[in-house]
Amino acid sequence: MTTYRRPVAVLFLALVVVLSALSPVASASVTSSGSSASSGSSASSGSSASASPGEERWGDKRLHDVSFLTAHNAFTNYEDARWSVVNQSESIRGQLEGGVRGLMLDTHWYSKSTWLCAVSLGLDCYPSDVYLCHGDCKAFAGVTYALPRQSFHGAMQTVVDFIRANPLEIVTVFLEDYTSADQLGQSLAKVRGLNEVLFRPEEYQVRDRGWPKVADLVTDDKRLLIFGPGGREHLGVMNEKDWTVANFWSIGDLGDQLACTSRYPDIPLDRQEPGFQRLFVMSHFRNVPTIGTAAADNGAKLRDRINDRCRPAAGRDPNFVSVDFHRNSDGSGHTPRSIVAELNTRVARMARP
Repeated sequence: MTTYRRPVAVLFLALVVVLSALSPVASASVTSSGSSASSGSSASSGSSASASPGEERWGDKRLHDVSFLTAHNAFTNYEDARWSVVNQSESIRGQLEGGVRGLMLDTHWYSKSTWLCAVSLGLDCYPSDVYLCHGDCKAFAGVTYALPRQSFHGAMQTVVDFIRANPLEIVTVFLEDYTSADQLGQSLAKVRGLNEVLFRPEEYQVRDRGWPKVADLVTDDKRLLIFGPGGREHLGVMNEKDWTVANFWSIGDLGDQLACTSRYPDIPLDRQEPGFQRLFVMSHFRNVPTIGTAAADNGAKLRDRINDRCRPAAGRDPNFVSVDFHRNSDGSGHTPRSIVAELNTRVARMARP
């Protein structure tokens, strides 16, 4: 019996070698598996391999550590309605796709008008609702309101749809609200998917623990912040005077009033609160905007004002940089978007605990 074991063993070994040589797929599979195991082993020792998509996008920064490009009067533009006086060139959707992550909107209650419906020959027959107007919703077409009328819930649906299509992004809406809480609530109730993405500070105990990490908001899918006047907290609208500091909104008719002073006398820009840091909303636009004046204001002047005036006044960089005609600049190589990107690369934001 022993005389046959060695030839059989040799023959079996030879057969295995031949089959291995004729099976590159199996060989590649083993190599790939081994490579993957090796890669996983080395990656597990690094920080990026186990990072969530939100962490890869935002790192470990908290909300007060980041800056967002913001559009002043985002609703007055050439694309969403027939405005004759505008603050932006493109639609709200276009602004979001162009890098804007903060939208300033004015909300008013409009009561249905049979007279306007008649004199407009049926072009202005809209139901009572909350609309985006720049003053009286019935006064001057193209100036205080525009056709087609822009409903607030329609604009917010655009925002929610954008958030859903871009799962790593955070969007903030600032409301200059002239409606009642009930009227605003009725409008918000029409926005599909709003509550699923709406950030509510009490759920994160922000007052006691500070703002959460942006990556956690991405993971939790709470990526829409809304600020406005008080009395709307039950709707998920944060009272801006409780959660933010803001500079005086205008740089004047000539664009030369560049001092960075607080908008609210009782809330200084460098206000300190134990364990909590307010978000800094910086406005940088004139009383009456034009594309030309915005271009002159939006480049080196904006960058210098942040570095020389607003950052020292607040003790930190702004979290929201609000401008008119956000795509326009002075040719200096600095644009509102690039300036905000530069703020987000600063190693030290001068943030105080």
